[in-house]
Amino acid sequence: MPAVVANKDTTHHGRLGPLHEPQFRLFFSGQLLSLVGDGLLLVATSFAVLGAGLSATAVGLVYAARTVPLVGFVLVGGVWADRLPRQRLMLASDLIRGVALAVLGLLVVSGSAQLWQFLVLTAAYGAAEAFFRPAATGLIPQVVSPRNLQQANALIGISTNAGFVAGPALAGVLIAIDGPGLAILADAATFAVSAACLAALRPRAGERPARHERAGFLRELHEGFREVRARRWLSAVLLESSVILLVVVAPFQVLGPVVSASDLGGAGAWATISTGFGVGMVLGGAAALRFRPQRPMRTVYLLFPLLAPWASAALALTLPVAVTTSAAFTRGIAVGLFLTLWETSLQQHVPAHALSRVSSYDWMVSLSLMPLGFALTGPVAQLVGNSAVLWAGSIVSAVSALLVLSVPEVRSMQRVDVTAVARQPPAPDTRRSEPECL
Repeated sequence: MPAVVANKDTTHHGRLGPLHEPQFRLFFSGQLLSLVGDGLLLVATSFAVLGAGLSATAVGLVYAARTVPLVGFVLVGGVWADRLPRQRLMLASDLIRGVALAVLGLLVVSGSAQLWQFLVLTAAYGAAEAFFRPAATGLIPQVVSPRNLQQANALIGISTNAGFVAGPALAGVLIAIDGPGLAILADAATFAVSAACLAALRPRAGERPARHERAGFLRELHEGFREVRARRWLSAVLLESSVILLVVVAPFQVLGPVVSASDLGGAGAWATISTGFGVGMVLGGAAALRFRPQRPMRTVYLLFPLLAPWASAALALTLPVAVTTSAAFTRGIAVGLFLTLWETSLQQHVPAHALSRVSSYDWMVSLSLMPLGFALTGPVAQLVGNSAVLWAGSIVSAVSALLVLSVPEVRSMQRVDVTAVARQPPAPDTRRSEPECL
């Protein structure tokens, strides 16, 4: 109790409490525009590849060129993020990605872009992203007070999901103005804004081993794996996530446009369904601003069987667009809530010195099977039909959640009550020199 009194909590609470903390506000403002750029890039890259006279197969290769380095380097990124200042690692990643997109955008604008250039520059982007993601997970607790941690993650989740709603719309406008090259250059500019905010950031010092106490790279990698294995709730969720991305998400993304084109009226139908999912994710993240369940993983895995399976089922039945969009919307709510509670659980239960390594295992395991899902969906659907593949995804979505709930550690894992432990001091106030990034 004396420790609590000595470190009196003067931070603002409530749904927007994190935005009253200067360091988080600076971090958030830099990321907000960059996240819109991420949503923009998905559309702009596809149209740039097709506009260069390349095929749909080339579009798939370009996306694979981003995903494979991300999966391949994310463990390295996790170790580095636990060794080096996370802020500097993220800054370097932003600069590399911004330069790669600037070069690609100029090539597209000039009309000289070739497939190998798309592949090389997109691979550089994916490799740099592999270092950014685990570092960001570890940095957030260093720029926001513990009491506002879940709200901070919720705000980032909301902005991420809103970016993937607003980004494609912005891409459409920019492409209409001057082609996909302009849209890619606009995304490159967002990384400059993010880098400027990161450069001005003054995070609290994180818990890190001294240089002379560090083990070798492989030893540190193994220590991260040991932290994952030591928490059965964590390893159970990671394995389930990899199955969901393989059997549910990848087939839905591949077959959704196909079913929309053949039975639901075309690309507009798929855009509506996708938007419904994005809006649901925004609302799920918004709910996490106030909803603080005592047992977060038990809560979300009770919700998943109720909210998540119906999107794949509706598409399998080729139900009207309004019905399928509603089903995608409910799935989005569950996913948006899950992502916020998941990030918060990692940050509260994993030691700070190993947090980025654990996050890197999260990224690697979760994404490892998704490229296989993209590759197998088409051939399997030709053998058994689109409907059968989608029904399999619907069933797996419900059953896998119940299997995760069968793990006692998932049901019993509790939210950390920061009012019952000694609080960390707030991040240093740098309002006098804080630049307005947005």
